[in-house]
This record gives sequence, structure tokens and C-alpha cells, in this order.
Amino acid sequence: MNSLSPSPRDKFTFGLWTVGNPGRDPFGGPTRPMLTPAEIVDLLGEVNGVHGVNFHDNDLVPIDASAREAEQIKTDFRKALRRTGIKVAMATTNLFTDPVFKDGAFTSNDAEVRAYAIQKTMRAMDLGAEFGARIYVFWGGREGAETDGAKDPVQAEARFRHALNFLCAYNLDRGYRMKFALEAKPNEPRGHMYFATTGHFLALIPTLDHPDMVGVNPEVAHEHMAGLNFTHAVAAALSAGKLFHIDLNDQEPGRYDQDYRFGSANPKQAFFLVKLLEDHRYDGFRHFDAHAYRTADRADVIEFARGCMRMYLILREKARLWNKDREVRRLLKVIHRHDRALERLTTGYSARAASRLLAMDFDRAELAARELPYERLDQRTIEILMGMK
Repeated sequence: MNSLSPSPRDKFTFGLWTVGNPGRDPFGGPTRPMLTPAEIVDLLGEVNGVHGVNFHDNDLVPIDASAREAEQIKTDFRKALRRTGIKVAMATTNLFTDPVFKDGAFTSNDAEVRAYAIQKTMRAMDLGAEFGARIYVFWGGREGAETDGAKDPVQAEARFRHALNFLCAYNLDRGYRMKFALEAKPNEPRGHMYFATTGHFLALIPTLDHPDMVGVNPEVAHEHMAGLNFTHAVAAALSAGKLFHIDLNDQEPGRYDQDYRFGSANPKQAFFLVKLLEDHRYDGFRHFDAHAYRTADRADVIEFARGCMRMYLILREKARLWNKDREVRRLLKVIHRHDRALERLTTGYSARAASRLLAMDFDRAELAARELPYERLDQRTIEILMGMK
């Protein structure tokens, strides 16, 4: 099979809210017809190569649907999954759209709202499990404040922790065997978001009752919108063994949440992200949490979805070429100076190692004068990305 032809083995997934987005934005109404969940799955079937579809509870079943309506929606959705061979990969809860969550869900100042948020999440987990989802994402869309006078942030963090502990226990009690993935966002829609970055969640996880069950779901746009380096956030998650899921899209720094097609705004950063995932053999789902342009019709939405997957595959191939490129390898040999004796000495502490290190003489001038041809390496990277031999 062509390496640029997507396959379900690539574990590419899309959310009902991504390809199903009707083109609405904060300044204008829909530009495309609303599709039912079953119609969205059928659209993904036309894309070819898609592994899975993801949903918030209310993407699938509206919050005010009757029991009869819910059953009909689920029946139609299940039939579409069978027709297309597409799997449900991930599920999550919408705890941000309904006005009841105007002051957050798990961190709300109202105990009844917090209890309702946990109840809603349990029911959404039941729905996800019904369709075979094994990853469950938590995005605290309104977990934050406009004024710090409204909430004690230490207390808010404790409330969030209690909710996760409760839901982890529910996961165990029901035997769902789901992995939880926490998704951070530095700004929007609250004035000041709690757990603003992937690093915040990596610090929270060890304080939970079931830390092995919980990891992170970093999103490109969420870190880039604040000018952060997303590749570094993913590296931290990989190093901690906590990259349970990933949201791929693109974003210009300093803008609102754009959710562009993957790799369309900053292909160089997308390249280093793909290279990191492939070099470290990330084997999880690659979810495209992106939207087609508001100008797109149905055919162009399909091209958008194909473009997300094709861009990942192109960059995967570029990473392979970069890793074997003769000039890159020569430059890396100059840049990386290995000394096994010194590496052994500084890797694990002992009093003897410390004494030996303290007794050593280092020539600072000679060390500072060593060649680091990063300009040439970066230029060669750009040449590979642009297809130059």
C-alpha cells in the first residue's frame, strides 16, 4: 500500500463535532447543513482510511432527547458504524455548553452543579462503553474564573481531584477498563483557566487515587494559541508514560481557537511533532480535532479530512527521510559529543562519582568554542520538508 494512503492501522480518528461542524462561528450562523451522527459516520466512510469516530455525549444524544429519541439515534448510529466499519475510539462529556455549567462543572461553587456534572459524566461513560470506547477524555471547558475573588484555586483543584477520583472508582466498579486522558487549554472560554497546560495535569495526576488510570490528551491548538511549544508538551507526556491520546490540528499563536487542518499553519512544528511521535513509537489514536473552513461544502469537508490524514503521512515520510539523510546524520555527529565514561559518571549519583567529578578540570574556553551547526541543520530540515534533494 502507498505510504501516503491512510489505513485504519494508522489509528486516525475524527470527532462527530469536527467533520460534523456546520461552519458556525462566534460571529455567524451555520454555512452547512447539520448532519445526524449516522450521516457524519457515513461521510467519514467516504473519506477512506479512517479508523474511528469520537463523540461528546450530547454530540450523539441531545441533552434534552427523550428516551425513545435516544434509542433511535443510537440504533441509527450503530447501523452506520456497521456499514462503514468505523469504530468508536474515544468518548467524552460536554460539561461546557449548557448554561448550568456557566461557572464550571467539577470546580463550580455550587455543590449541586458539581454533583450533576459527575452524574452526567457517569452516564456519558455508560454511553461510551456501550459503543466500545476505551479512551475517555476530560476537557474542563469552563473550569476556571474571571476573577480570583470568586473561587479559591486550591479548593477548586481539590474539587476537580475529588471528581476524578470518584469517576476512576466508577470506571473500576463498572469494569469499563477505560483510560482517562486530561485535556488542558491555557485560555478560552474563561478569563483564567485552571490546569492551563499539559504540565499542570502531569503535576496533578500523581496526586490522584488511581494515577495509573489517568494520562493526558494534549492538543496542538491549545498550546500554540498561547505561544507554547507543543512538541515539548508531548515530549513531557511521553517521558512520563502519560500520552494516552492526542488531538491534532493547527493554530496561529495569539489567535482564538482556530482548529485548522493539521499542519496547515505551521508545517515545520507539525513535522517535529510527527517525528517525535514516530521516533518514540506512539501507538495510540491520532485524533484530528479540527474543522473545515467555514467556506467548505460537503465535498470540501471530505477533502479537509483527507488532508489531515495525508499531511500526517507526508510528515511521517519526511521524518523517515530526515533520519536517514546523509547530511543530517553528519551534522548530528558533530553536534552530539558522546563520552561513555562521563555519561556513566553523571547518570547515577554516588559519593565516589561526586568526588571524581569535583576533581576534574574542564576547559571552559575549549568547550565554548566547539562547533554547533544548528543553522545548517535547520536549513537542511527545511530543504527536506520542501522536497529538495
